[in-house]
Amino acid sequence: MERPAWAPPGIDISVPSVSRIYDFYLGGSHNFEVDRQAARRAMEFLPGLPKIMQANRAFMRRAVRHAVDEGVTQFLDIGSGIPTFGNVHEVARAACPDARVVYVDHDPVAVAHSEAVLEGDELTGVVSADLRKPQDILTSPTTTALLDLGKPVALLLVAVLHFLPDDDEPHRALAELRDALAPGSLLVLTHASYEGIPLPQERASGTVGVYNDIRSPLIMRTRDEVTRFFDGFEIVEPGLVAMPEWRPENPVDQEDPYAFSGFAGVGRKA
Repeated sequence: MERPAWAPPGIDISVPSVSRIYDFYLGGSHNFEVDRQAARRAMEFLPGLPKIMQANRAFMRRAVRHAVDEGVTQFLDIGSGIPTFGNVHEVARAACPDARVVYVDHDPVAVAHSEAVLEGDELTGVVSADLRKPQDILTSPTTTALLDLGKPVALLLVAVLHFLPDDDEPHRALAELRDALAPGSLLVLTHASYEGIPLPQERASGTVGVYNDIRSPLIMRTRDEVTRFFDGFEIVEPGLVAMPEWRPENPVDQEDPYAFSGFAGVGRKA
């Protein structure tokens, strides 16, 4: 198996990675054959997976613009993945030139590529850390140098919480992050669910099986279960909805039905 020049040393390129699979869905080039194989297997059950990921990205961009409109110009993007066109810092900077962004991921390829893309950008930083260990994120020198936690921050958890089983205590991790944020901070969240998928659950569960096989369990939660992640936040209008339905810029009736899989929402800390 040939190792691409951009692959950081020490990475096991025989094991698929969630962030590199996501990169493949979005048409990126920072993925290995093992990632592409896993993605294609998942798409045998859910052919609309790339559309779901595009809807995720489109929601994220609208939510970032909303944050800037609300006066929030600091962003903490956890599970940020591999940079693709229209990243948080690009969207935020278009609306506010001095917006600050910290990207966090535990995938070495995502971290290395983010560092390369952001080299020389003094208003952004990259942290190699895991959502399950919030203190590693909050106390990172990069985070403390770039973000003033005494002022509102937009915390982005886009397409990441569904990779944390309840045993990993995602609610505890999110509560730690929430408690460290100033009033007026925002939570920007998307989460996978069987609700909204235009296929029978039995068929869609085949995709869940693929992620289980690569030791990255995909946890499909219900609307009520996803709503619980907003404890301590007030969910802003229009509430917890399908991704295209969150403050759309254009009419949504033309959207691919797969785009309506799962949930998106933004909450504000009182």
